[in-house]
Amino acid sequence: MKGAARRAQPPTAIDLPALTALDAAGLAAHGDYDAVLVADADLAGLHLDGIAFLSSHLDRCGLDEAVLRRGRLAECLVTEVHAVSLDVADAVWRETLVADPRIGALSAPGATWDNIRIRGGKLDFVNLSGAKLTDVVFERCVIGELDLGQAQVQRLKFDGVKLGVLDCTGARLVDVDFTGAEIGAVRGIDGLRGAAFSASQLMDLAPLLAAHLGVRIRAD
Repeated sequence: MKGAARRAQPPTAIDLPALTALDAAGLAAHGDYDAVLVADADLAGLHLDGIAFLSSHLDRCGLDEAVLRRGRLAECLVTEVHAVSLDVADAVWRETLVADPRIGALSAPGATWDNIRIRGGKLDFVNLSGAKLTDVVFERCVIGELDLGQAQVQRLKFDGVKLGVLDCTGARLVDVDFTGAEIGAVRGIDGLRGAAFSASQLMDLAPLLAAHLGVRIRAD
């Protein structure tokens, strides 16, 4: 319909060109890499600020305490990467599929994610505070805590996700669908405006909503 808002579908697969294999020694901060395969590489502790990948595949890489601040991923496939902690603050990710990651702490404050799908895997803590998210899907994954504090979020969806703690303090949400998430606890109840929840989820949120509004709930 003319004038309707764009509703992009984050990629379910990435059609990559022929790739050139590259090992960790071939990577450098602020480097631009197009159509490369980085597989089974140990990038632990490397500082790769400003690194950029286009139409590339990162597969089974160890990223423990790696720093990729202000990096860029575009039209990439990222599979089975693992890290205790990974710093991708202020990074820009577009048109990318991340499948089966296992990351303890993903630090991405100030990041920009556009058309991103996170599928499977486990993320203990995801810091997206102050981030800008557009057309993002979390699918069939486990997230211990998701921090969306002060984030600007448009068209975010959860599908079969187990989410321990959700923090929306000061967030600005537009067309955000939490109905596909099993949520353990919520912080920043005032930041939930613009989000959709199921009836059963709202029942779970009732005590928080009542406390926020100063309403007492009495037993019948």
